[in-house]
Amino acid sequence: MGERLIMVTGGARSGKSRWAEKMAADLGHGHPVLYIATCMPRDEEMKQRVRRHRQRRPPDWITVEEEFNPAEKVRSPAPGIGVILIDCLTMWISNLLLREHQEGREDSFYYEKVIPAVEELALAAGAAPCPVICVTNEVGCGIVPENHLSRIYRDLVGWSNQALARYASEVYLVCAGLAVDLKRLAAAYGWDPVQQEAGTDGFNPAPGRAAVQKGLVARRNT
Repeated sequence: MGERLIMVTGGARSGKSRWAEKMAADLGHGHPVLYIATCMPRDEEMKQRVRRHRQRRPPDWITVEEEFNPAEKVRSPAPGIGVILIDCLTMWISNLLLREHQEGREDSFYYEKVIPAVEELALAAGAAPCPVICVTNEVGCGIVPENHLSRIYRDLVGWSNQALARYASEVYLVCAGLAVDLKRLAAAYGWDPVQQEAGTDGFNPAPGRAAVQKGLVARRNT
């Protein structure tokens, strides 16, 4: 139990999904890969994107679609699954945000909904019987979005990536099709994000594993 959680991040068209798929195939050692798709295609463009992704995956990979609770699928993979691949965290966060969004709600409401769910996924991945690879996006490298909902989304993805990276045994940044081992670089410079102080912008992006586990128990009991 508790093989490892691997995070793969990068920008749009960076090659991150292909790189994660290759890693999944390598780590699976011939066993099927469970591919958890969080994108629910609702227009023709997205349907075409999904078809292209499906066509390049091996036929023995098992694809399940999960819009809101990928942790549930991570906890109960079919027997014989060699690797679990989740693609992607950012689409999942979008699903959660749009489901919960109401005009006038404080930004902290969404943080308190989304970040514990991300931590719950990380804990489920840490207890899985096989490696779990989670693909995500770096969405905050461009200009500041002009509307409030987009800014909430950008911030949630950034905080979620930080939360997932703290639990991951390996974190890779893919740029121009090339992957960089971020955890190894961080260790070389003596940087441990778990030990850093919380942010000063009104949120605590590093609540700590004990606090998260306490919150998850409370959620399950409600």
